[in-house]
Amino acid sequence: MSDGPPTLWEWFARNWDTGRVGSISNLLSDHLVMSLVPIVAALVLSLPLGLACVRFRWLYQPTSGLMNILYALPSLPIFMLLISVTGLSQTTVIIPLTFYAMAVLIPSVVDGLGAVPDHVRQSAVAMGFTPVRRLVQVELPIATPVVLAGLRVVAVSSISLVSVGALIGQGGLGMLFTRAYQNPFLPPVIVGIVGIVLLALVADGLLVLAQRLLTPWVRARRAS
Repeated sequence: MSDGPPTLWEWFARNWDTGRVGSISNLLSDHLVMSLVPIVAALVLSLPLGLACVRFRWLYQPTSGLMNILYALPSLPIFMLLISVTGLSQTTVIIPLTFYAMAVLIPSVVDGLGAVPDHVRQSAVAMGFTPVRRLVQVELPIATPVVLAGLRVVAVSSISLVSVGALIGQGGLGMLFTRAYQNPFLPPVIVGIVGIVLLALVADGLLVLAQRLLTPWVRARRAS
């Protein structure tokens, strides 16, 4: 048995699932939660807000301006402000990431719904569609590619930004970076980077697949 430092694979195997809080599998689970919750929450909040901005155009500029201001705020100071309210918890990371995601998604929803041709809306009205039915069966499906394009950006950025939470002890795989900084050792950094990149690629791939399933007419139009 070598007396030198463990190799990357040896370190990974030893620390994957040790039953301790700081194991790689546990950090991966935390990273997924802190990434997915803001994405889902932002989507749920952005859809009605984006719809309101389309219906009431005067609302879009102040809403967009407010979201841009929040997006410009550095995450670390926001974490520090929230600690007094939410403590050193995952919620402290999830709240800012949700607002960051909304800053991207609201314009995507507005652009997607705004791209629906007027004659399509008028045709739906002429066919007797109620406003809700027209929204669900006509407008949202047409807006789906634009909304999902924004969601892809949100997913990748959220997965990346979670690691900043390591500075308050809630960073998922980002905790591997602080661990390597405290005790200079390369394998945790490599595992953290590779893990975050793989999560981002998987999330992006799933959203691309979702877009293909939800918009089959786009593929048919390209094929023709």
